[in-house]
Amino acid sequence: MKILVTGAAGFIGANVCKALLARGDDVIGLDNYNDYYDPRIKRDRVAALCPRADIRALDLTDRDGLGALFDSFQPERVAHLAAQAGVRYSLQNPYAYVDSNLVGFVNLLEQCRHHAVAHLAYASSSSVYGDSAVPPFSEDQRVDQPRSLYAATKAANELTAYAYAQLYGLRATGLRFFTVYGPWGRPDMAPLLFSRAILAGRPIDVFNQGRMRRDFTFIDDIVSGVLGALDHPSQEAVPHRVFNLGNHTPVELERFIGVIEAAAGRSAEKIYKPMQPGDMIETMADTSRARAAFGFEPHTPIEIGLPPVVQWCRDYFGDRV
Repeated sequence: MKILVTGAAGFIGANVCKALLARGDDVIGLDNYNDYYDPRIKRDRVAALCPRADIRALDLTDRDGLGALFDSFQPERVAHLAAQAGVRYSLQNPYAYVDSNLVGFVNLLEQCRHHAVAHLAYASSSSVYGDSAVPPFSEDQRVDQPRSLYAATKAANELTAYAYAQLYGLRATGLRFFTVYGPWGRPDMAPLLFSRAILAGRPIDVFNQGRMRRDFTFIDDIVSGVLGALDHPSQEAVPHRVFNLGNHTPVELERFIGVIEAAAGRSAEKIYKPMQPGDMIETMADTSRARAAFGFEPHTPIEIGLPPVVQWCRDYFGDRV
């Protein structure tokens, strides 16, 4: 198939490009290479994971550029993985989230509608569950009490995609990712922040006094879920569905740190801090709907997934950890 991948230089996007190319799809990617974190990591990630991928430098807010790309490539399906990420950063720079996650998303929906894209699979987030969440989080729970602007933009994406499915018959699938980690991951997230700090002997900030539980999900499991969802568009009258993609196994933060300590061969110096605005105490995915729809079966515990992250930090950052 001809597949467009947005956010193709991002952590999930580059791994999805790699998997699509490996199975023989015709792939074009786009990414704006913004400086939310070091763009060098994004370029190195692409070079390492999908060096043959055709990835264009393009921002989703560029309507003309996006339209020209759709005109020339005519994608059959779209994996929309571009977004301004980060819960805490959304408290500091709200306009970045409005531009990328709201304006950019509508621009993409319009192109999918006018170019008769057969299926759009797009990234949502476990953060949409917000204050109303009751573990395990199921897709039937409310998502109208977000704890951050980032979460609010992701919930808005789901509502907007539903409207396009209802109005125009656009087949769309939202994927609620749960704390994705792995080698080449985002450097602003706990797996890399903690790994780098522990390797370098720096202290780590442990929020809510360490009383946090996260459904850490390894990148290979997430990629299998993205491809599974992309290959199984909804056949319902309003062709929009939402799925959780998580490990269904929440992990205590102290245990998570302990696995990193064991892989790094040294103990962490912990600075315990209060709960941060926008954070959730616990996340846990009910993945039964994704299992039934396309056989999603995550199988990677942190004891298997975290040591490669620590080793990657050693290899990639070297003395810069």
